[in-house]
Amino acid sequence: MLWFQKMRRRIMSMLSNDLGIDLGTANTLVYVKGKGIVINEPSIVALNQKTGSFVAVGAQAKDMLGRTPAHIIAVRPIVDGVISDFEVTAEMLAYLINKAQKTSPKMFGPRVVVGVPSGITSVEARAVRDAARAAGALEVHIVEEPMAAAIGIELPIHDPSGSMVIDIGGGTTDVGITALGGLVRARNIRIAGDRFNSDIVSHVRNEFKLLIGDKTAEETKIATASVIASKLPIEWKVRGRDLVTGLPREIIITDQDVRNAIAHSMEELVEQIREVLESAPPEIVSDVLQRGVLLAGGGALIRGMPEFLSDALGGLEVRVASEPLTAVVRGTAAILDDLELYEDSLLHADDELVPTE
Repeated sequence: MLWFQKMRRRIMSMLSNDLGIDLGTANTLVYVKGKGIVINEPSIVALNQKTGSFVAVGAQAKDMLGRTPAHIIAVRPIVDGVISDFEVTAEMLAYLINKAQKTSPKMFGPRVVVGVPSGITSVEARAVRDAARAAGALEVHIVEEPMAAAIGIELPIHDPSGSMVIDIGGGTTDVGITALGGLVRARNIRIAGDRFNSDIVSHVRNEFKLLIGDKTAEETKIATASVIASKLPIEWKVRGRDLVTGLPREIIITDQDVRNAIAHSMEELVEQIREVLESAPPEIVSDVLQRGVLLAGGGALIRGMPEFLSDALGGLEVRVASEPLTAVVRGTAAILDDLELYEDSLLHADDELVPTE
């Protein structure tokens, strides 16, 4: 039976593409076996409300944010890493899968491995499977993002010793401790890049009486965000609408302003990471102390993040993984290369959730 499954997969790999998908709140990345990462586009879709048709997907839709006429809206179908609008997500996936397929045309629909947040419910996992199948996928496998990230950055997940990864994405932060091919402890935290953007919008509104959009907040975060004090101040020009006069105005934002804005969210994030460690078996915590923690995701690139987390976690060594932005999608690629090896690491229809306490 095992021989037959291997032969079937070998034949299917010749007749269809293998696609790894990191279905993120901010960006969706698609890997094609033999081609590498061929798509890295924002998880945004522009809709025409009058006709119900899709106007644009990905980068084109992001350019429309905050600039569309009343009858066109740009929406994010993935909220906190979970599908909030099935129809729009299916359309986005269809667009991305078809675009990826054009790079290497095959006879049948692709085999797909999709990375999803840890702790996803069976209903949410089914929505991901159905959306991928509706987009043309022939075979769909689901893997939790901390596991995919751990595989992508080549942590020894099959060892009996524990390894810890923190994936700070756009909508959520996934914390996972792996051992023996599975997640010993995992937690999906709704504090990540989008939360930081909202913090910056609120801070600028309250402190400077200036209204800015999420896109401006994200640009400000990327340009100035630093969770520890820098030797020289980092400054950034921000333009928005004055809440008093209603007229356009420009101000200068510093890294200290952004640090103040996201301070409360960072405290919450650290507290929940601590709870994951506190709930883990003592032997696993000992392994993590020895091996340290690896950071993945866009949030890992915030200035001073490793040092800040190391200090907050009692001196635990924290390092940024190689190419943190693509860790999850590289993990899905590794899974596609050897589905048998990572079979136990995948989510199956009747899987129980990983303990979070």
